Formats: sequence, C-alpha cells, structure tokens
Amino acid sequence: MENITKDPAYNAVDPSDFPAMLDVNRYGQRSTAFDKIISATHDHFWDPLDMKYIDFHQPFDMEKEYLINPGLNGDLKTAIADKLDEKGKIKLVNLDMSWTMSSILHGEQGALSLSASLCHILRDPGAQEYAANQTREEARHVTAFSKYIHARWGKPVQVGPALGDLLNDIVLSPLVWKKIVGMQMLIEGLAMGAFASLWKEARDPLLRQVCQLVMTDEAFHHKFGKIWADRTIPHLSKAEHELIEDWAAQVFQVLLFNLGSPNQKEWIYREVGLDPVWCQQAFMEALTDAAIRKDMEEATNIFRVLIKTLLKAGIITDRTRGIYAAYVDMAELYAEGDRMVGDDIAEEGIRYLVALNGGKMTAPSLMMAAE
Repeated sequence: MENITKDPAYNAVDPSDFPAMLDVNRYGQRSTAFDKIISATHDHFWDPLDMKYIDFHQPFDMEKEYLINPGLNGDLKTAIADKLDEKGKIKLVNLDMSWTMSSILHGEQGALSLSASLCHILRDPGAQEYAANQTREEARHVTAFSKYIHARWGKPVQVGPALGDLLNDIVLSPLVWKKIVGMQMLIEGLAMGAFASLWKEARDPLLRQVCQLVMTDEAFHHKFGKIWADRTIPHLSKAEHELIEDWAAQVFQVLLFNLGSPNQKEWIYREVGLDPVWCQQAFMEALTDAAIRKDMEEATNIFRVLIKTLLKAGIITDRTRGIYAAYVDMAELYAEGDRMVGDDIAEEGIRYLVALNGGKMTAPSLMMAAE
C-alpha cells in the first residue's frame, strides 16, 4: 500500500532505514507546524509518580460504592439486574469498570508504541520531535492508569481481541496516514469522549482526577490529527479519499460493536454468580425493547468526539454518512463548532497545572497552541 503523503511534514522512510535519518540535508528541513504544541508541553507537565500532582493512595470502598454512576451500565438495564442484589450490582458495575479501565490502559500502551514508531519513520525533524514528545506523554498515561488499576483491582485484565488486533494493525503499519487516522483521530477521539464521560459520571474522585490530567495531554494529541487532516484531506485523489474513508468507517464499526460486547465479559458474569450464556441472551433480548434500546444508545455518546473528528476533517462523505447517522444526528454534529467534548475539562486541568508548575502561559494560550 502506498503511503499517502501530501505535505512534506509527513514524509516517511522505511523503519529499518536509519541511514536516511543521518542525511545532512534532512536536519535543515524542519516543519514549523508542530512547534507551538512542542513548546507548550512544559506548562502542562505532570508526573503520576509525584504526589504533588496526584495521590494514588486515596481510598475507595469497592464493595459498598459504585465507581461510576450505575445508570450508565448496560447490563443493569436488562433482566440481569433482577438476578442481583445491591451488593451484586455494585460488584458487576465495578468489574465492568475494570474491563473499561484495562481497555483504556491497553489503548494508551498502543498510543505509546505508535508514537515511538513514528519517530522511526518520520523524516521531518519537527514531526519527529512532536512524536517523541507525545511518546513521553503517553508513557506517563500508561504509568497513571497502571497505578490506578493497581490501586483498585491489583492488575488489569487481558486486552480484548477487537482492540488488540486494531492496535497491532496500526502500530505495526508502515503507513503514516493509517497511524494518524487510526490513533490520533479514531482512538484518541474515542478516548476524549470516554474520559469526558468518566470525569462527569465517576464517583471515585481519584478516577476523575486521573482522567482530567490525561485529558490535558490528549487535547493536544487530538489536534495533531487535525493538523494532518488540514494539510492532507483537501489534496487527496478520489481513490485515496475513499481508501481512507472506508478504512475509518470499518474501524469505527469494529470499535462500536466490540468494545462493550457481552461476549467479552463472560468472566464478569461468572464473578457475580451468573451464567454467561443466559446473560448474553438477556442482553440481546433487551435490545428488542425500543425504550431500553434507546436508553442503551446513550452509551454511544462516547463516540461523538470520534465521529465529529472524522466529520470535521472531511473524511466522512455521503458514501459513509449513513453508517454514523444511525448513532448521532450528523446535521447537528456538523453545525457544532470545532470545540470538542472534553475541551473545557482539559482547559480547567491545564489552568491547574500552569499554576502548579509556575508557568507563564495562560490556559487559553496553551489551547491555542494546539490549533
């Protein structure tokens, strides 16, 4: 497959071609597109190992308290809830959060490895430095979520096959466009929606704090994808655009239908003393009830940022519009401004970090650096 490059900032070499990085002419061919984001990183720095920023020793009673608003749990909107007492419902919701947070951790590891892989192939020194900068930030996300999971459950659960296969595909791909669309736009967009939802609905103050700190970085990572789109999408041929559009739609459907699929949660049902086969049947039966189905669709709100990112970037056209319109109002989404769900939460976090780090830039200035 061809590496679709329309701007020299995204020129790439084979990952094994290190001599290309020693080309003396390369050092003087630096794009300025990412300089503001790179320079802004110091003021929104945070360290998950420093209690000045976050204390992972904060207690939480996992047996008596819901980690998150139970109204968001799809299983509790089905006959499964009738089989559980309050203690069982709390255990179910909190185990489901173990699955969710483990998936987020695996996604952050994917982002770390992908960013590092960009350092091996991006020829432009500015783009390469940005990738190295994001690698550093993704590394602290892996540390932060690892510490949170350790504090609440001891260790994460294994990655699901759908997410694991996708991460493997984009991390190992030699194609810059697939890495950027897959990670910076699709997965980062999904993450921003998920983090915003967790920050709003979590009952664990530690979880809210972790999500907000991570969002102060993710807001910038998300903009990296926007820069690529602005410099690439308008210059694509019809065939190139359709290739990217179709791949993005395929990945969206994989994520939508698999991340919360009940067949990946057999271990959770067993932990609360229920038959996994019966639970899966109860879940599918609930989907036939229009009211319950509509209620359960609220969970797809975390995909709004992902869809909006693709729509605003010009990746979604009438060819694939119907795929996404089944879950969100596309006209409403298009009419919205460029601000994303989570931007306000990230800005609040940035103001906190600027003050804590003694930075001179204001939070709005930092966010403008990401434009």
